Amino acid sequence: MDISYLSPRQVPHLRVLGRTSPGSPYAPLPFFWAGSGVELSYTGSELWAQWEADFTLHEPWILVELNGSPILRMPLGRGVTRHCLFRGLAPGIPRKVRIFKETQAVTDDPRHLLLLTGLGMVQGECLPLSAPACRLEFVGDSLTSGEGAIGAVCETDWSTAFLSPYHSYARLTADALSAEFRLISQSGWGVLASWENDPHCAIPPIYDRVCGSLNDERNRSLGAGMPYDFSSWQPDAVIIHLGTNDDFALKNPPFADPFTGERYALRDPELLKTEAIHFLKQLRLHNPKAALVWCYGMMGQDSLPILDRAVEEFRCSCGDSRAYFLQLPDLTPETLGALEHPGFSGHQAAARVLTAFLKKIL
Repeated sequence: MDISYLSPRQVPHLRVLGRTSPGSPYAPLPFFWAGSGVELSYTGSELWAQWEADFTLHEPWILVELNGSPILRMPLGRGVTRHCLFRGLAPGIPRKVRIFKETQAVTDDPRHLLLLTGLGMVQGECLPLSAPACRLEFVGDSLTSGEGAIGAVCETDWSTAFLSPYHSYARLTADALSAEFRLISQSGWGVLASWENDPHCAIPPIYDRVCGSLNDERNRSLGAGMPYDFSSWQPDAVIIHLGTNDDFALKNPPFADPFTGERYALRDPELLKTEAIHFLKQLRLHNPKAALVWCYGMMGQDSLPILDRAVEEFRCSCGDSRAYFLQLPDLTPETLGALEHPGFSGHQAAARVLTAFLKKIL
């Protein structure tokens, strides 16, 4: 059967998930962050997707969900490819389809790219989607990207195969609340520095960009470095899950900048507290009505007191009663997953705690 493809920006009632850049109706749709994608209510018997992908080593993975259940998870090859997402279904029945990018923005692979360039529909159409019950933005690190949430405990080689935001606490929490969600997350990054003490790997300086962690020419040409229009999508809650990598940085050797030779090491926990307060102020500026929930604890508890105090000092100094601190369940031998990170059961445990908390405050 000859299938005609529409640009995703031309598909009626298509909901874009995650931060992306504005584009013309005929432009491809770039997926930058982990968990970005599209959602549609589709009545057809068959659905195809056309992609343009590139990478050196870290290939992009996608996941397709049909009526709340994952039915396809796969890596994409280089170049333009077309894939049947499903076929053989009775036409005329509305089905909820979500297509997610399972791979985070890969900062150390300048060729890493994922574009959705077309959707091919057979015997069906897209219907209007019901509005989400709320909107949630998650700002974090590898825990939010779902590193190790899929894969065997014995897996220790870093591979995009073992990143799955779909299996993370963020997606689980959002679905439990019937929420639309967005992720701003980078493995290894922190409030002030990476786990290796690299001060260039901090989330607050890039938060106001569409995807400020990507600095390669191609992704920037697609809009990754553009200032983000916060008015286009206001969350009901911003969940911050940062501090774990800063905690590692406090204990790890200094980072030597390969270009300048300068050495940096985070040694004063008070700096972490101060920067956490600054970040909360930045978040409040851009999200004036959202609850701000700082979570911590899935991979150690050492920095819990300092982050708890940061939230309390922000509440008191700014008179902000909509900022909260929440401790999440720590990693145990039973909840360990791949890459020495929490597995799916660990993310389920965290999601239960976070979901119950958000139900109380939203």
